[in-house]
Formats: sequence, structure tokens, C-alpha cells
Amino acid sequence: MGEPGRGGPWRILVVDDEPLARGNVTHLLAQAPDVTAVQECEGGKDAIAAILRERPDLVFLDVQMPGCDGFDVLREVGAERMPPVIFVTAFDRYAVRAFETHALDYLLKPFSDARFKDALDRARRQRAQGKDRELLRHLSALLEQHHAPPALPEPARVTGDEPVERIAVKTGGKVMLIPVEELDWCEAEGNYVVLHAGTRSPMLRETLNQVEQWLHPRRFVRIHRSLLVNVDRIRELEPDVDKGWVVVLRDGTRLRLSPQRKAAVEALLRQSF
Repeated sequence: MGEPGRGGPWRILVVDDEPLARGNVTHLLAQAPDVTAVQECEGGKDAIAAILRERPDLVFLDVQMPGCDGFDVLREVGAERMPPVIFVTAFDRYAVRAFETHALDYLLKPFSDARFKDALDRARRQRAQGKDRELLRHLSALLEQHHAPPALPEPARVTGDEPVERIAVKTGGKVMLIPVEELDWCEAEGNYVVLHAGTRSPMLRETLNQVEQWLHPRRFVRIHRSLLVNVDRIRELEPDVDKGWVVVLRDGTRLRLSPQRKAAVEALLRQSF
């Protein structure tokens, strides 16, 4: 079989748990003259088996999948055996930084036909230029960054009612310690939580529910199912255009307030810590 990008055919694997998403990618691939075979997998475990068995030339890999996500696929296959990858993700701009850092292309759902073509063309160029070893290094670095963080040292993770003083985040092969007092707000992003602390926005592989349990209930308030805010950073509550409410932070950040949580937020703001 010839190599993609050098006139040879492509064998491509599309991995996504959403049938419509898979169908969109396969439809666009059908328009590429050098794509001769497209296989679909609806889950990470099936993808692992298909990659090891079929050795595709390129994989479109969804990041968020139940049971076995995109990073689990990378870990199980191993970076040294993994073909070039174009990530497909519903993560927003914060998570996309992780992919950009390691120069691996990604498609942010929903993506346009033009953006898809750009990603495919980039994969062609990488392969044609013989960058397999470079892609391997990037995959290894991405895997290292997105390994589930190690158990946090005491007193970072505690049991009972005692709140934590700092949160450890593994990033770039290092462990960053974020003092809780520096946290402005936290945002759930798929299987991760983005910790907003000044100009830093590290990503923690945890649920927002877990992070909320680590923090003092009178210092941090849930204003939305995906948002947790430091009470000391709240400047005001402001009515929104659709008769809803917005939490305005001291730095001007505006966050949507769930109507059912407004009373609890107001009650907490009236209390003195």
C-alpha cells in the first residue's frame, strides 16, 4: 500500500459514539479521491481492536466517549503503534489548547466542510514530509499531559468536612499547585474541570462535583450545573436580556446564573464569612 500524501490510497478509521457525527465525517471523506476505505467504530474499545488489527493510515478520534474515551484509546494502543490522529472534540477553547500545544490537529464540533478539508490536508502534508517520528513524540507528550492525575498529597485531598488549601494539577509533565484562595471560578468541560485562577486556566481531570466537595461551601457557590464561583470574586448580580440573571465578577467576567440557584447565591452573599 502506498503512503497517504504520496499518491497512495488512504485507509481511515472514524471513531465517535454519535452516529450523526460519524456519518458527517464519512460523508466528507467520501469526497476525497485518495480515500479508498473508511471503517467506523462507535466506541473506544472497538477502536483499539480495529487500530491494532487493521493498522489504518489515519484516525479521526472523538475525545469524549463513554467507558473508553479518546485518551484511553491512545494509552491502550500506545503512542508508538498509533497512526496519525485528527481529534474530534466538543470541548471548548480551553481544552483545545492541549491539542494546539502539541501540534496535533483537531476538529471542534460543529465544524465546517472547509475546516475538515484543512485538517485532512494537514494530515497529508505531515505524512508526505515524513513526520511520523514527530507525530509519535507529540502523541507521547499529549498522553503524558492527559494521564489521570496522581493521588493528591495531603492536605490537598482530604476527607470529612475540612476544605482543601490547594489543588494539584498535572500538566506538561509537572504538578502545578493552585492555592484555593487564588481560584476565581471553576468550569466543567466534559471529563475535566477548568480552574480559572487569574491568568492561569489549568485543566483538572475531575468532576465539578468532586471539586466542589474539596472547597468550603461558604467560600464557593454553584451558580450553574457547570459553574462554581469564589464568592469573594462576585461583584454583582445583573439582570440579563432574556429576564435571566448574570453573575459579574470583579474582573468583569460574566457568568450565567441558573434561575433555580439565584436564591441560594443571594443568601450566601448576604452572609459574612
